[in-house]
Amino acid sequence: MAQPPQPGQWTSEFCDCCTDCDSCCCTFCCTCVAVGRIANVADLGQTSCGEGCCIWTALQCLLGFGCVYSCTFRKKVRSMFNLPATPCNDFFADCCCPLCSISQTYRELKNRGMDPALGYRGNAPTTAPPGQFMEK
Repeated sequence: MAQPPQPGQWTSEFCDCCTDCDSCCCTFCCTCVAVGRIANVADLGQTSCGEGCCIWTALQCLLGFGCVYSCTFRKKVRSMFNLPATPCNDFFADCCCPLCSISQTYRELKNRGMDPALGYRGNAPTTAPPGQFMEK
C-alpha cells in the first residue's frame, strides 16, 4: 500500500512523468487540457477547465508564453500543500521543461486525492480543504 503524502514534500520527482500513465498522456498529448484541469482544481472551481485551456492555448500560440500562465497554478498547488520550489522556482520550471512541470503538478493533485480529471466539483465533497491534514 502506498504511503500517505507527507506535508511539505512532493509525492513524485520532477522527471517522474511516466510513473502515472493518465497524467503523462494528458500532459504530453493535450497540454492545454492538463493545464485547464489543474487551473480548475487549484483555483477551487473559480476557473473552469475550458477557460484555463483556452487561456493557456492563446498565450502559448500567440506569444509562446503559456508557461507564464501554467506557473501560476504550480505556485498555487505548492502553496496548498506547502511544497518546496524544486528543482527551481515555478517560472523557470514551467519555462525550461513545461511538460515535466505540468505533469508533476497534475500528479501532485492526483496523489493527494484531488484528481484533476474529476474537476474541482468532482473532488470537493470527498476531500479536506486544501492544506489541512488529519493526524493520527
